[in-house]
Parts: sequence; structure tokens; C-alpha cells
Amino acid sequence: MAELAIMLLIIGAIVLVLAPRIMRKRGVGNDWAPGTLLVTGVSPRPADMTGEQYVTITGVINGPTVNEYTVYTRMVVDVNAWPTMGQLIDVRYSPRNPEKWAISSPVPNPE
Repeated sequence: MAELAIMLLIIGAIVLVLAPRIMRKRGVGNDWAPGTLLVTGVSPRPADMTGEQYVTITGVINGPTVNEYTVYTRMVVDVNAWPTMGQLIDVRYSPRNPEKWAISSPVPNPE
């Protein structure tokens, strides 16, 4: 019984030491590469809505480690800043998995 308690204590200590390192690697990190997203498809803009609404975007990411990598996402944007086809948006992406990407600046107003 004492051996089991000591073993659980050792495993708990290891988890406490390694958990911060594992959690740090999950977000947009310093190792993410800059790139641009060329919007190739966008859901229709709501005609009589105001404020923030969901938009679905399809596009291709170009960057130092990828060339025209197709991505798809759904996000919230202001109706007055609705993305348009052909628009270039600055993004950051994981070089190991370009499916993990994020807009590096707010979606600019195309008007």
C-alpha cells in the first residue's frame, strides 16, 4: 500500500513539472510562420443584419513553408467588415500543421 502511494506521488510530481511545457505548445506560438490567406469563397453577407455575425471562409494560405494550402473556417466578423472573394488577409500558421492558423490582424474593411 505504501508503494502505491509513493508511486502516485512520483507520477503527480512528474505531471506538475511537465504540464506547463505541454500547455505552452498548444497556442499560437513564436514558431508559427507568417503568411497570407487568399479568400476563394465566402458565405453571403446578411442583408438586414447589423453587428457581429458568423461567416464561412474558404481560401488558400501562402507562406514560407506552404504554397496554396486550402483551408476552411467559420468565424465571427462585423457585418460592416464582411470579407470578400479575392481579399488577402494576414495570417499566422503552424509550419507542422497548416490546418492550425489564425488571423494575425483584424479583418480589414474592404470598402
